[in-house]
Amino acid sequence: MSTSGATADPSPGSRAGSRREDPLAALAVLPGVAESVESVRKAVDRVYGHRIMRRRSNAITSEAALRGARGSAALSGADWALEEVRRRTDFSGDDEARVLGAALRLSAEAGQLLSIWRQSPLRVLARLHLVAAAGQEDTVGRPRQEGERVDEPLVELPLPGAAEVSGRLEGLSELIIAGGSAPALVTAAVVHGELLALRPFVSHNGLIARTAERIVLVGSGLDPKSVCPAEVGYAELGRAAYLAALDGYVSGTPEGMAAWIRHCAEAVGLGARESTAVCEALQRGAA
Repeated sequence: MSTSGATADPSPGSRAGSRREDPLAALAVLPGVAESVESVRKAVDRVYGHRIMRRRSNAITSEAALRGARGSAALSGADWALEEVRRRTDFSGDDEARVLGAALRLSAEAGQLLSIWRQSPLRVLARLHLVAAAGQEDTVGRPRQEGERVDEPLVELPLPGAAEVSGRLEGLSELIIAGGSAPALVTAAVVHGELLALRPFVSHNGLIARTAERIVLVGSGLDPKSVCPAEVGYAELGRAAYLAALDGYVSGTPEGMAAWIRHCAEAVGLGARESTAVCEALQRGAA
């Protein structure tokens, strides 16, 4: 499937330079999207309305970060049990351990970048790659150049060229800086999908895309305490469903885009459910 479809209307790259139109708002009226936005809002409200959140929100945030990192790593090929992630202190061993380490570092870093995101999203993405790669490569912190190999084995879509990547990243950045009327869920889904479609770095693109989605959800105020880890939901829904939904995003069709946004919404809802369960466990004194 060609990635060029992702720049067709109604995706963001088609009118990246436009300040008068908000293409992301157009996505909000696609079939099932409004219902998904409302469902996510209710799920998030349930977490924030839990009595434990008033007393132990920091504990819920920390647990959500850990579980989110585990879920994101699972989608990138390192599917470890939660207790193993909790127990382990050294993530410098094999490839899977390094993926887990990168996911944990990104989860910790995301909250430090909220104030920068709306002014300079490309700077944030560069920082995320620097954190994920942790000096392992001489290409850290910059978009890949023409001919450079991308290590993202679980996403097998055709790879856009470096010039297309640069143009679409600039377009995405302009949309974020300009802001708009689209719901936070829609914006987060587009940021996530666009980064996966482009794979702008030589490595860790999936981890970075999911972290960027979280930054949007937190920074928008939908999930300000970062207690609804969508990564948990993506892992629960499974890699096959994740990649099938991504195919829809890359197609650029209204149906495909709507399916991707609905998938992202379902993942956020499952993340909210996970944290609700943590709240209830804390309330029972079981965690």
